[in-house]
Amino acid sequence: MKYNVSSIWQRLPVDLATKIERCVAAGCEQKTAGGETHIFFRADDIAVPGQQFSRLLQIFSRYHAPLCLAVVPAWLTRPRWSALWRIAQNAGSRWCWHQHGWRHTNHEIEGKKQEFGPARSRAELEHDVSCGRQRLENLLGKEFYPVFTPPWNRCDQKALDVLEHLGYAAVSRSRGSRPRSSEGLPGYDVNVDLHTRKEKTPATGWSNLLDELQLAIASGRCGIMIHHQRMNQAAFDFLEILLAVLTRHRELELVDFEDLGCAASNN
Repeated sequence: MKYNVSSIWQRLPVDLATKIERCVAAGCEQKTAGGETHIFFRADDIAVPGQQFSRLLQIFSRYHAPLCLAVVPAWLTRPRWSALWRIAQNAGSRWCWHQHGWRHTNHEIEGKKQEFGPARSRAELEHDVSCGRQRLENLLGKEFYPVFTPPWNRCDQKALDVLEHLGYAAVSRSRGSRPRSSEGLPGYDVNVDLHTRKEKTPATGWSNLLDELQLAIASGRCGIMIHHQRMNQAAFDFLEILLAVLTRHRELELVDFEDLGCAASNN
C-alpha cells in the first residue's frame, strides 16, 4: 500500500505549542456538558513492525498515554506479531489492539472504497469479520479487544448488524458516519485526522486541523486518527507537542477503547 505525506507536514507553524494551547483551552471553555473530555488516539493499518512504528510507541510511552492500535488481520503473521509485541513491551504503555477489517481490500466497483460495503452479501461480510477476529484471537490472545475499525472508516448496515450479532464491544469510524450504529454497538468515532488530509495548501490544512481539534474537545470526546506510515519528522514533532499539551490539562483524560467501554457500563 502506498502512503503519501500530507502537505501540512512540510513544516510546522511558528509558535505551534501556543496555538495548540489556545485551541485546547477554547475547546474546554466551549464544552457544555459536565465532566472531563475523553481523548483517544487510534493508529490504523497496524501489522508490520518497523522504525516508524517503534518511534510512535516510544512517544506514547514517554507521555504515559494509551493508544488504540487497529490491526489488519490478513497482514499479520506470528513473526510480525512477536516483533510488534516486543516493541510494545519495551515501550511500556497502555495498548488496545483491535480489528481493522480483514484484508483491507476494496470490493466496491463504484463509489468510495469499502471492504464491508453494499457490494457484498451479509454472509460474505460475516465470513470476513469472523476470519479476521479468529486470526487476531489466535495470534494476540488476551491482548485482543473486540472493537472493529472498518478500512476507510466505512461500512454498510449489514456489516453493523454482523458486528452486533458477533458481540463486538463497539465500532470505530469517523464522525458523522452513516448508517449510524445502534445502542447495542456503540460508536467510538474519530473526529480529528492528522495524516490523511487533502488540503492543497499547508495554511488551509493547519487552520482546519486546529478547528477540528477544538470542536472535538468541545464535544466531550476527541478521537484522533494516526497513520504512522504517513509521518515524517515534522509529524512526529507535532505529536510530541500535542501530547505534551494534552497531558498537562486537568480537564482532559486520555483513554483507550476499554476505558470508554467501562465508562459507558458505569453510567
